[in-house]
Amino acid sequence: MPGTVTDTLLILDSYDLVTQRLFSHRYQLENGKVVKAGGTPHRYVWPSEMDVMAKMAGLDLVKRYAGWDRAEFTGDSKSSVSVWQKPN
Repeated sequence: MPGTVTDTLLILDSYDLVTQRLFSHRYQLENGKVVKAGGTPHRYVWPSEMDVMAKMAGLDLVKRYAGWDRAEFTGDSKSSVSVWQKPN
């Protein structure tokens, strides 16, 4: 369970690799006690899955970057930003 721990925050993420789902558990701390708790569900998708969904929506891939800085997307990229457009 990867996470983050500070004096005021505890974040623990639980992964299910089969379903590609993650749930991020977030706890706000004061004086070592939880004062607020919450969480958010997420689902990881591969760029190829996004391409299929975009194609089904009638969009064409214009460009894919490794991040918002428009770095080249490669097989080693840890993230992606894809740009699609609706054909004329």
